Amino acid sequence: MHSQNPHIDPLLRLPQVLKIIPVSRSTWWAGVKSGRFPKPIKLGPRTTCWRESDIMKLVKEGECHG
Repeated sequence: MHSQNPHIDPLLRLPQVLKIIPVSRSTWWAGVKSGRFPKPIKLGPRTTCWRESDIMKLVKEGECHG
């Protein structure tokens, strides 16, 4: 998952995020809304992503359990 180039921060779609952070979709979105989980990046009307670095930081901090 970690990129070779430290200047590139891959974007993850929700299914990829939920493989790393094992919570339900509804729990994830509730956490995003409350500020517990990182805000998404909107790439289009139906395309939402998160920075891999934000997700890995969440995992490292141990804040990712539903």
